[in-house]
Amino acid sequence: MKNRQHRTLDLTPRKLDLYLIGKFLSTFLGMLALIIVIVVVFDISEKIDDFVSKQAPLKEIVFDYYFNFVPYFMNMFSALFVFISVIFFTSKMTSDSEFVAILGCGISFHRLLVPYMFTATLLAAGSLLLGLYVIPDANKARGEFEVKYMKNTNIASTRNVHYQIAPGEFVYVESFSSWNNTAYRFTLETIENNKIKTKVSADQAVWDSTFGGWTLKKYAIREYLEDQSDRVRTGAQMDTVINLTVADFYVRKKTYETLNRKELNHAIETLELRGDQNIKRALIEKNKRWAMPFSAFILTVMGLALSTKKKRGGMGINMVVGLALSFSYILFQKFSEMFVYSGAMSPALALWLPNILYAIIAIVLYIKAPK
Repeated sequence: MKNRQHRTLDLTPRKLDLYLIGKFLSTFLGMLALIIVIVVVFDISEKIDDFVSKQAPLKEIVFDYYFNFVPYFMNMFSALFVFISVIFFTSKMTSDSEFVAILGCGISFHRLLVPYMFTATLLAAGSLLLGLYVIPDANKARGEFEVKYMKNTNIASTRNVHYQIAPGEFVYVESFSSWNNTAYRFTLETIENNKIKTKVSADQAVWDSTFGGWTLKKYAIREYLEDQSDRVRTGAQMDTVINLTVADFYVRKKTYETLNRKELNHAIETLELRGDQNIKRALIEKNKRWAMPFSAFILTVMGLALSTKKKRGGMGINMVVGLALSFSYILFQKFSEMFVYSGAMSPALALWLPNILYAIIAIVLYIKAPK
């Protein structure tokens, strides 16, 4: 019993570990390269009209768009590639009776999991680093290319905008025009001890990029004094700089995907201060970056457990089951975001819920897997 326990817990590197790690990585990278080529070809065929009509230079298409598109695509579907890779090469080894020989040499099934989890750790770490530091900059460059040469994905928040831009400072805009970057019926209130101290109103607030501020037209400044009287000053035009820029009136569909870890945390703090509904998008993005890499461990264990038993249909059955589970996992990840928008769950719980449920499934399958 002691010798068996010792063999089970022995983590000394073996040639078998290098063999399995090599199989895992080569299968993963091979499938990844193949899928990327196919996706890029289809993407080019879909967007070729935009490239030609906007006269996009070949250099920018290759380096600004596709060079930054590939990391984004790799990371988005890394969970699918990990699972399919494990299913593919493990099923082949099972059909060739390699695991019969391995287990017959005294290697326990638990020890067999070590090289799988080591490779999953490498892939999870790579996915995490890509998501936190590389992909945000890549998305930013790709987004700039899309705005320049493809359909504009900006949508302006045009009606009844309320922001708290600083503690005690509140902005209200009745409408905003993206055509001339002008806010209409602009109001800025300063509140102290639940009392209004000053109120700045203007018919129009026009963004001026030369000094990074707003030009208020037909403005009125009302100051509320301690004796409960007020003082009003008016004018035709006044320049002001506040903690609000024209970019705050725009929400790109993938704005928060372009922010690195530090920028995203700062954006979340700002959105919380303002009470902006877009904070849900930001929190989803933050939790997604941490939850997705963790899926590599879950799907690796699940793939190993499903593939080490010979089935009548051979590798084909394992691939079908693997694809069904991996696609259901990805679908569940996307669907869980709806729980956040509906207010049913917090972003952290909703984005980690698929990992929790599929981790339970993976543990059950691993326990029931042939030893």
